[in-house]
Amino acid sequence: MCIRSRSGDQRVCAQLSLKNEFAVYTYPEAPAVIRSRHSRRSCSALLLSACAILLLCSCSHSVSHSEPTLVSIAVTPPNPSIAKGLTQSFTATGTYSDGSMQNITGFVTWTSETSGVATITGAGVATAAGVGSSKIQAALGSVNGFTMLTVTPAALVSIAVTPPNPTIANGTMQQFTATGTYTDGSMANITTSANWTSLTPGVATISNTAGTQGLATSVMNGSTMIQATLGAVQGNTTLNVTTLALEVLVVSPQNPAIADAGAMQTFTATGYFNDGSTQNLTATATWTSSAPSVATVSSAGVATSQTLGASVPTGFSSIQAVVGAIKGVSILSVTNHTTNTSGFPGVFTQHNDISRTGQNTTETTLTLSNVASTTTFGKKFSQGVDGFIYAQPLYVPNVAIGGSTHNVVYVATEGDSVYAFDADSNAGANANPLWHASLIDTAHGAAAGATTVNVRANLDESCTDLIPQVGITSTPVIDPSTNTMYVEATSEENSQFIHRLHAIDITTGAEKAPGPVSVTATVPGTGDGGSTVSLDGLHHLNRPGLLLLNGTIYLAYASHCDDTPYHGWLFSYNAGTFTQTGLEITTPNGGLGGYWMSGAGVAGDSNANIFIASGNGDFDTTHVPATELGDTILKLFYNGTSTLSLEDYFTPYDQSNLDGGDVDLGSGGVLLLPDQPGAVTHELVEAGKEGTIYLLNRDQMTAGNLHYCQTSCNGKDPQITQELQDAVGGLWSMPAYFNSAIYIAGSGDSLKEFKLTNGLLGTSPSATSSPQFPFPGATPAVSANGSTNGIVWAIDSSKYGLPTSNGPAVLHAFRADTLVELWNSTQAAASRDTAGDAVKFAVPTVANGKVYIGTQTELDVYGTLP
Repeated sequence: MCIRSRSGDQRVCAQLSLKNEFAVYTYPEAPAVIRSRHSRRSCSALLLSACAILLLCSCSHSVSHSEPTLVSIAVTPPNPSIAKGLTQSFTATGTYSDGSMQNITGFVTWTSETSGVATITGAGVATAAGVGSSKIQAALGSVNGFTMLTVTPAALVSIAVTPPNPTIANGTMQQFTATGTYTDGSMANITTSANWTSLTPGVATISNTAGTQGLATSVMNGSTMIQATLGAVQGNTTLNVTTLALEVLVVSPQNPAIADAGAMQTFTATGYFNDGSTQNLTATATWTSSAPSVATVSSAGVATSQTLGASVPTGFSSIQAVVGAIKGVSILSVTNHTTNTSGFPGVFTQHNDISRTGQNTTETTLTLSNVASTTTFGKKFSQGVDGFIYAQPLYVPNVAIGGSTHNVVYVATEGDSVYAFDADSNAGANANPLWHASLIDTAHGAAAGATTVNVRANLDESCTDLIPQVGITSTPVIDPSTNTMYVEATSEENSQFIHRLHAIDITTGAEKAPGPVSVTATVPGTGDGGSTVSLDGLHHLNRPGLLLLNGTIYLAYASHCDDTPYHGWLFSYNAGTFTQTGLEITTPNGGLGGYWMSGAGVAGDSNANIFIASGNGDFDTTHVPATELGDTILKLFYNGTSTLSLEDYFTPYDQSNLDGGDVDLGSGGVLLLPDQPGAVTHELVEAGKEGTIYLLNRDQMTAGNLHYCQTSCNGKDPQITQELQDAVGGLWSMPAYFNSAIYIAGSGDSLKEFKLTNGLLGTSPSATSSPQFPFPGATPAVSANGSTNGIVWAIDSSKYGLPTSNGPAVLHAFRADTLVELWNSTQAAASRDTAGDAVKFAVPTVANGKVYIGTQTELDVYGTLP
């Protein structure tokens, strides 16, 4: 063994044999290094051992010479360049005065001059943090070396092509997206910069043209690999082309409103095919706007509002997507940002919108202060009509009638009449209706001598639900982009009882093509004792408000006074042709299960799903899905065939008790909530005569598709999002929504507010009104300016005309935050604000600073007073 040690300027070397080992010790110019054939040991330990052996053996030999010193450090690789996000390992090599070299990477101190460009570890590994250059230095004692590290922008590592492995119908297109992942972990949409290739262009081609990059067009059935390439990086997926039939095209969102002068609204067209698949056909569709002066629409489905004239508060356009012979449509409202600063488009359907929220959050005239006093708020005028007003009044601004422009309120009556009144005044030329149309005259398709229906005389002399006549009961729906009102009217003609769907020109009251059409149906079923079931014109009543959704009209039926035989019927009609496109019946092999919901409208969402609740009737506890659907909340979809497809449903665990006790679930309307935070985004609220509030996930109404709980229910429905039993009086009405709360007024109960937090209702009311609402309760409506000046309006219609009770309706106004009453129509002296006699289930309409309510003989209008 040989040991080299230093003492001053002298070196002593001893060579001796110890387990065949060789040790070297140098100090202090470089770190100690001990080399052994078998192991590495600490310098000091081996040195001491060696010295001990040296003394024992008394064999020493001294040599004197200079120790080599560290002269320089080389940092390698020299001047490297890497992409942001990558790492670079550096090596430090020391050169000594005797010409020897040694790897000293682990013993130097490493620094990066610009840490924002690169950082470096003690082991010499640099990480590129930002684009630029940084000096990388290695230092040991007074000696150092360096190199320059250049960091370039992050480099593309991989490409993901989406959607993955789609299947499309021959004759349609598929838009692909390329997403690049980079060395720094970032991701970016590189669809427009990638080069697109279809490896089998005979199956599908794909575009590299500006504006349509990544858009594949099918050519024939088969499969092709779709590639996106950028530089040396490539991503791919497989496109399958097959023979599929497009059945439905849905344009979403449905019925949005935007400001004028350049605001944009992006629409999507979703295709539904006969195999149950869906496809985004936005790029495939041909887009058109019915009113380019109001809004244009691009080939990508992006609508841009135009500037409206100074005197035009609102404009409307039908935004239509077409693929082949299949169409979808949405109605776009454009409000003038200068003359209509509130952004209020109008009230075109029952409870204000297709979700049936009942809220108007663009009301700038009515405030908490001016409604709270009889000196500043009260009845302004009335207009007489020829029958009970069960339908909610509708409101359209800026309608050209008879050479003048009016804000118009439309009223439909049980006298089979529709009236157009000036919405702001009954003075002078506005003292009379702007027009009045009878839907039982020959000009509107009825036979000569047609009359309204007298249910007591023709069906049930004890019936008091609708007296003395039945004509138009459900709330119509208006398409303001075509100036068309869709309305259902019933009549007696030559001893036959007829239901007709009409298309009325809102500027004249005249019938428009393609109306009218008689509503009829016959389907297989044993419910009426035979092999078929038909819509009986006398026994059935069109009660829920009509729904216009994606170019389709939906109307639903229940009974008169529960006189059998009857069923729940839901029909769909093409708004452009009046072709009956689909139907659904609740109890084809049973009975009852009518759709009435106290007049609440059939609800729909922007994906063209339909939601409705049935009344008491037979329910099928054996089959899943059930074939008999009494006391059920249903989700349906028009699938392009003659059937309204049952997509999902929920039936309470105590359905048999509800049915046996005439405790309808479907006495209350369905409210679709705006998107909610929390675990469930899309929800609905419904309550019936039992007073239980049901909160359901609209996307999957019951957990595990347990549509109906039969065992281990423990007196509740554990498969739904939330259930508040006995929360309110029985519902012959529906809730309203505003500012993360619902407002609900059950029969014999107060108006109650239930707050929503993370998509769940408070288990008890957050506010309760002092006044209560006797039977049938009330359907509230809400006015507000954004989230401020919230006012809840409700009508006490308890004196609705039973033989023992007949009297005026009472309109109430409450603060939305506390439900403290601000005003009601009984407070003014000398009965100044008294309304006409009450109509059961009446709903107030709040529009442009006024409140409109229907009564037995007149339309009453309330607003701010001079």
